[in-house]
Amino acid sequence: QVRFVESGGGLVQPGGSLRLSCAASGFTFSTHNMAWYRQAPGKERELVAFIASASGITHYADSVKGRFTISRDNAKNTLYLQMNSLKSDDTAVYYCQAPKLPTWGQGTQVTVSS
Repeated sequence: QVRFVESGGGLVQPGGSLRLSCAASGFTFSTHNMAWYRQAPGKERELVAFIASASGITHYADSVKGRFTISRDNAKNTLYLQMNSLKSDDTAVYYCQAPKLPTWGQGTQVTVSS
């Protein structure tokens, strides 16, 4: 059974940092591309960052480029998102997902506010 458990969210002031983690299970993590998505209140879910399985090539939404870094540890079946210079617009529930698998976790709430 495919499962994603996101963690690391919380309340942070503008300009602060957070590191999200996603523990994946039920599939061969190392062979799957992985991504972070987010959904803010009243908005559609959007792609934040993507990392390829084999090459490790990454892609970021323009809104987070230069501030967020996606990484993965295939030995630990874990996906990470380092978020720096956070802005109020980054407030959302963050989800990890393997794009080829139709499963979502519960997400982790990130709130950026003073």
